[in-house]
Amino acid sequence: MDLDIDHLRGWIGREDSATERLSADLVHRFAATFDRSWSLRQGAEAPPLIHLCLAQPTVAGAGLGEDGHPARGGFLPPVPLPGRMWAGGAFRFHAPLRIGDAVTRRSTITDVALKHGRSGPLLFVTVEHKIRARGRLALTERQDLVYRAAAPFKPSTARPAAEGGEVRRLTPGPVLLFRYSALTFNGHRIHYDRPYACEVEGYPGLVVHGPLQATLLVQFAAELKGACPSRFAFRSVSTVFDTADMELHASCEGHSLRLWTAQAGGPVAMEATASW
Repeated sequence: MDLDIDHLRGWIGREDSATERLSADLVHRFAATFDRSWSLRQGAEAPPLIHLCLAQPTVAGAGLGEDGHPARGGFLPPVPLPGRMWAGGAFRFHAPLRIGDAVTRRSTITDVALKHGRSGPLLFVTVEHKIRARGRLALTERQDLVYRAAAPFKPSTARPAAEGGEVRRLTPGPVLLFRYSALTFNGHRIHYDRPYACEVEGYPGLVVHGPLQATLLVQFAAELKGACPSRFAFRSVSTVFDTADMELHASCEGHSLRLWTAQAGGPVAMEATASW
């Protein structure tokens, strides 16, 4: 497949923005999804990464592709490769969001780059999100998206993940995945439509969202250190499904934490570093 990289790079600099109020009801639903509790009073500090549930792009059903993603060519470039995944990114926390805040997301495409992997061309799109509230910058996010050609799913042959100094285990069942998809207005069918995920995409089960894994790791890091990190960077390495328990691992590295997720008995799925 020929990719007109010069045409696609024409999307660099394109912007999108939206504003939504952070309500106590959203925090209540977020807390229920993660089996946690946070204060619901007006002005209380909201949980980290709840911004992923706010001011998300809203596309009518007619504007979606078969996979449930928005059709290409709006804010994101019209990449003619069918596969898309959240490959990695980074968060820098400047100030907490609070219940009652009017939260504004301003997104900018900062890079479009073509690379070649073993399975063919890989098109990387980098998006910077700036989250503002109360007239100040609350969070900066770099989001790395990768597009690839369609290919049959092949289980990773990497060795099983090592065990961290701290380990948490949870069951990423279909209710958790559906609730998180609903919270983030994510229509990608691989996360909640099992027949589609297995029969069309060829996966062995429902796919655990990358943002969901990142949120669990940030919560884990905050629990271990007693405070939300000021920086969090991560990279997706392999896929986690709802077919077995998932593990969260953490090990201290100086003043930072090295964190990773893995399916029970499986290889590293997401690796991350949190610092304070």
